[in-house]
Amino acid sequence: MLWRRYHSWALPTLLSLCLILSTWPATGGSSALATSEATTHLAIRADPPRKDDGFTDVVQWDNYTLFLHGQRLFLHSGEFHTFRLPVPDLWLDIFQKMVAAGLNGVSIYIHMGVTNPAPGVIDFNDWRALQPIYDAAKLAGIFIVLRPGPYINAETTAGGIAHWATSLVAGTLRTNASDWTAAYEPYINGIIKATVPNEVTSGGPVLAVQVDNEYSQSPITRAEYFANLEKQYRDGGLLVPLTYNDPGQGRNFINGTGAVDIYGLDSYPQGFDCSNPTHWAPVVTNYHQYHATNNPSEPWYMPEFQGGSFDPWGGPGYDACEVLTGPDFQDVFYKQNWASNVKLISYYMFYGGTSWGALPFPGVYTSYDYGSSIRETRALSPKFDEVKRQGIFLRSSPEFLKTDWIGDSSTGIPGVNVSNSAAFVTLLKNPDTGTGFYITRQADSTSTSSISFNITVPTSHGTLTLPQTADGIALDGRQSKVIVTDYSFGAKSSVLYSTASVFFAGTIGSRDVLFLFGDADQSHEAAITFTGNGARIQSSRVQFSTSRASRGVTTVTVLPGSTGLVTLWDSDTQLVLFADPVTAATFWAPAVPSATRNTISGFEHFWQFGTNTTVLVGGPYLVRNATLTDNGRTLALRGDLNSTVMLTVIAPPTISGVTWNGQRVESLRPTTQAQGRGFLTGTLAERSAVKSVQVPKLTGWKFADSLPEIQPGFDDSAWVVANHTTTNITRKPLFGDGRVLFGCDYGFCENNVLWRGHFNGSSSTTSVNLTINGGSSFAASVWINDQFIDTVHNGADQINALFTFPEGSVKVGEDNVVNVLQDHMGNDEDSNEKSARGIPGFQLNAGNFTTWKVQGKVGGYLNFPDKVRGIFNEGGLFGERQGWHLPGFDLSSANFTSRDLSEGLPSGGAGVGFFVTTFDLNVPSGTDTMMSFVFDGGSGNSGQAYRALLFVNGWKFGKRVANVGPQASFPVPPGILDYNGKNTVAVALWAMNNTAVSPSLELVVDNVLDGGVGPIATNNPEWSPRPAN
Repeated sequence: MLWRRYHSWALPTLLSLCLILSTWPATGGSSALATSEATTHLAIRADPPRKDDGFTDVVQWDNYTLFLHGQRLFLHSGEFHTFRLPVPDLWLDIFQKMVAAGLNGVSIYIHMGVTNPAPGVIDFNDWRALQPIYDAAKLAGIFIVLRPGPYINAETTAGGIAHWATSLVAGTLRTNASDWTAAYEPYINGIIKATVPNEVTSGGPVLAVQVDNEYSQSPITRAEYFANLEKQYRDGGLLVPLTYNDPGQGRNFINGTGAVDIYGLDSYPQGFDCSNPTHWAPVVTNYHQYHATNNPSEPWYMPEFQGGSFDPWGGPGYDACEVLTGPDFQDVFYKQNWASNVKLISYYMFYGGTSWGALPFPGVYTSYDYGSSIRETRALSPKFDEVKRQGIFLRSSPEFLKTDWIGDSSTGIPGVNVSNSAAFVTLLKNPDTGTGFYITRQADSTSTSSISFNITVPTSHGTLTLPQTADGIALDGRQSKVIVTDYSFGAKSSVLYSTASVFFAGTIGSRDVLFLFGDADQSHEAAITFTGNGARIQSSRVQFSTSRASRGVTTVTVLPGSTGLVTLWDSDTQLVLFADPVTAATFWAPAVPSATRNTISGFEHFWQFGTNTTVLVGGPYLVRNATLTDNGRTLALRGDLNSTVMLTVIAPPTISGVTWNGQRVESLRPTTQAQGRGFLTGTLAERSAVKSVQVPKLTGWKFADSLPEIQPGFDDSAWVVANHTTTNITRKPLFGDGRVLFGCDYGFCENNVLWRGHFNGSSSTTSVNLTINGGSSFAASVWINDQFIDTVHNGADQINALFTFPEGSVKVGEDNVVNVLQDHMGNDEDSNEKSARGIPGFQLNAGNFTTWKVQGKVGGYLNFPDKVRGIFNEGGLFGERQGWHLPGFDLSSANFTSRDLSEGLPSGGAGVGFFVTTFDLNVPSGTDTMMSFVFDGGSGNSGQAYRALLFVNGWKFGKRVANVGPQASFPVPPGILDYNGKNTVAVALWAMNNTAVSPSLELVVDNVLDGGVGPIATNNPEWSPRPAN
């Protein structure tokens, strides 16, 4: 309808007015002007015409931001892949942590490969289900940008495309090829069916859906592929906007065939080399101009901005990646995005998780920790604190949602002067309220030196040079600050300017609250209009100054040396706080559900759209949520502790009691200076149960050989005959007799695959030339009959080698077998998803192979038995095919004997063995205990030539490559581990040469928190009989 697309000036003006003055009472205000003046000022401004996708006006946008139900929305998001944490009860844990950091969005890839394991088979059951994602997001109060691909990249095998499609589809993937379209359409239909009822248009959390991933619009077959996907979504009833993430400023899908509703840019300015983590690339300075040139009528969106880095096999490990993209990186680079007027952003990754089973592409190992703000164990990193300092500021600052880019130090800023050219300043200004946001950093963003500068700025009180009382504004190396002018907080309060950073601003109870922070070794200054009857702090480190010319504004100077929480002003109408950054990060601002006339049905747990009521809570490791009970007299908090802490609560004065995880805080007392104003302190004591968590040593190992295929007389009659002569896989066979030996062409598309090449022996047959392809960092071992020849591995994805048969190993005139055990490291991404994993070349020096047989996981992709753990869990090792890794398998039925894992294989040479043991856990309830299995004392590269698969209760949760590294520690979450029962752990040990190996394995406790998200269900099906193989 035309009225939705072409507004008069009145409607957007009224909506803008309502947003700032009415629907955001906890965080909005009237600006530095008087309320009547602000209303007049707003009434003469008009928002740009809003756009929508033509299917709904619940989600709209202009050149500044999204609108949801008529309210501006800064989408502050992080990436989380539920398939990398296959425990649905833990998804709420991640969502709650994201919301606690001030995020209001989560970006989620869905993996076609795990949900569409075979042609026409769509499996959204168990941990692959979408509804539990949507339910947990609603409960946490976080919006979802769904990214179902089919291609997702994500450092996952084939970029998320189902493996079977890489073999069966003859056409080019990710084009308008008819067989590719037929392959993905059932999967996308499954996405649509589950998602449509959960869009924001129906009170659900799904705000937008991304079309495929990082592609180009040329040639036209790619653009038409996008157009086909978009049509399928719309024909299926999807209403929310469709988005796209463009790599490398490629200008794709902004206009023309396949263009999306909202375009976005992905950026990873630090790259992916964590080996020198203190080396920085400079900030990217053309983001604003790129947006202004290419899609200025849309809000500036970054679907992926660097939140960490992946790490390759043999890399330095994820602790180094955390340093590379640490809090200083976030401080400078994230605020540079703000300076570019970005208003929708998602950090990739915010929680990385685990690439268990066959999820990884060859460039990464099992851990997908990514050096993220939430580490693989689900522990919070120092990066989390920096995101929270930024996130609470964004949530507190509605005036920041609508800003014009005025200029920067390279273009000049009208009316602004900066005293030191070493400082770089960008001005964003709200055109309605006049609020200024001066985003500052060093001109050399990589510099580690400290500088100081003064800045002359226009304000509602005239032109001022800041700071007024100190020598200058300090900027440490790799630091950024946001200086605000004419900034509103709460219902009626204002800041003329502040060189201190804003952490929180809003209304709590009947008081306007402002929480500033700044480094303890620097001075900070703010000019604030104090109101009400109250008291200033009496401290030699805080100075107050006023004058007749200041028109009621008090200048507060915080001198170096101020640490902890400082109450600058405490009155019946205002509370102004200051802290150092570390102390500020110990505070939380949970949304407190409190329905208002503006509450949107379904969004009761969402900040801004469901509630504008909040409190400040200082001290705990994490505050998950807050509710009011006892007719509003008791504040019920839930969260986690990592120690006994002092609790600080700033709440409405009606609050007389606080509970923590259901227990009343008996020590709670009001502060002396704030009797009856809702400023309470007490103690949260960590329970003794936290100290009682113990884990057993892993003993009682049982062993069985897992390579009977090399023994004389092994029967491979049930194996698949490898006799294809054509293939759809991109790289064709190199040499041989025309037979195609690619595993996926026979249904075996992941994990270990075994090949048996039969030939009639002759005295002149002395070697075989093989080219083996397994993906970078793969390995392959080769035997002739029962004699080991060699193992090849050099980091490449494909290796050619001549395997010379040992003297006497060939049986002349009889059937002989070349056995090849290969490691499949996953399919490549981008243009080589159809990866040629297998044996592209084979040739005996004399004679020919009569038959080739191949075996991977039981049943291949059509008939694999373990539907719960899914397509990627198992491979072709004999022990896997028998189910030895599963709970409940009777070891006595397979001739297991006692042998410690540290003793290695009995032969002391090359081969494969299975080691299995069980242990019990009894973890106290009400704790969040994080555990890992650690090989070889944590030595990433122990030098031992072995590879090992770690199975925990049947789930393949680790691949250890001991002579490459770096991973030796493998976190395993509750839900995979049974924290109150019996657990089965199995290790498939592949010794790669004739040198004995002696791995060790221990279960360790990484961290114990008092709290947690609640009960965690297990879903670990036990062994059941399997077909012979």
